[in-house]
Amino acid sequence: MKKLLVMLMVAGIFSLVACGPSEEEKAAAEAEATEMVDEMFEESTEDVEEVAEEATEEEATEEEATEEEATEEEATEEEATEEEATEEEAAEEEATEEAH
Repeated sequence: MKKLLVMLMVAGIFSLVACGPSEEEKAAAEAEATEMVDEMFEESTEDVEEVAEEATEEEATEEEATEEEATEEEATEEEATEEEATEEEAAEEEATEEAH
């Protein structure tokens, strides 16, 4: 009796293993996996393009801000130079007046 049960169990195990997916099911699963990979690749490509566009926009904004700061610094330097020149002229005039 034990031998018969053991043989039935072994036969049952082999029948379960043999009930795997058919060739058509395997091909369908492989096609689905390929589609998923392609979709993920396209999404990642779109994400990379979006990030690149954002980075380009940020760089342009930073360049504009840098240019504005440089212009402001030049204007400030020119004003300082003009003030120094005015102060020097005033000092020269005072020195000239004191000399006469």
